[in-house]
Amino acid sequence: MAEKPQIQLFVKASEDGESMGHCPFCQRLFMVLLLKGVPFTLTTVDMKRALDVLKDFAPGAQLPVLLYNGEPKTDTGTIEDFLEEQLRPPTFPSLVPRYKESRLAGNDVFHKFSTFIKNPVPAQDEVLQRSLLKALLKLNEYLNAPLEHELARDPRLLVSQRCFLDGDQLTLADCNLLPKLNIVQVICQHYRRFGIPKDLHGVWRYLNNAKETKEFKYTCPNNEEIVQAYRSVVRPPQ
Repeated sequence: MAEKPQIQLFVKASEDGESMGHCPFCQRLFMVLLLKGVPFTLTTVDMKRALDVLKDFAPGAQLPVLLYNGEPKTDTGTIEDFLEEQLRPPTFPSLVPRYKESRLAGNDVFHKFSTFIKNPVPAQDEVLQRSLLKALLKLNEYLNAPLEHELARDPRLLVSQRCFLDGDQLTLADCNLLPKLNIVQVICQHYRRFGIPKDLHGVWRYLNNAKETKEFKYTCPNNEEIVQAYRSVVRPPQ
C-alpha cells in the first residue's frame, strides 16, 4: 500500500492567535481535507506573524497554504484541484459534484452580499439588498428543485429532500459555498438586522443540514470572529 502523504494546512488564526480565524478560503480547504479522510496537520497562523511563519517555504503567499510532502501549494482553487487529483478513488472519495449546475449554484451570492454590505451610499441600500435577495432566491430555487436521481426514485417529487447542493453528501461545491453563505447570514443579521429570509426554506434546510456535519462545524469560526472581521469595512447603519 502506498504511503500516506505528509500534509500540512496553514490557515488564518483568530484574534486569539490560536483558534480558527475568519477566512472562507481557509475553511473551504479544511473541509475538503476532512471529507477526504486523509491525515493532516492544521496550523493556525497569527496574521501578525504570518510573514515569519511562511517565509521559508511560501514567502509573500496569502493563506491558505498547503504543504504536500514538503512542496508548497498556493491559490485555493489550484490546491483544491491538486488534492482531487492526488487523493482520488479508490483510496479517497471523489468530491466532484455529479451535476455541473451544483458547482454554479449560489455563485453570485457572495459578490452581491459584499457590494451590499460595503456600500458607502445609504440611498443605494435598497437596490443592492434586492439584488442580494434575488441571488438568494435563485439559490433557494435550485435547492428546492428535485435532481435527476431524486426523480428517478420518485417521479412525483415536487420539492427536493436532499441535504446539500448535489445530493446527500458534501462536495467541493458545498466547501466553496457554505463558508460564504454562513458569513452572509451572520453579517447581514448583525449589521443590517436583515438575515436570510425565513421563507427561503431550501437555503435554511441547506444551512441547518451543514451545521449538523462535523466538516462544517469543526471548521467554522465563531460568529464574533466573523463580526469583528467585517467591523472595519461595513458602513454603520444610518
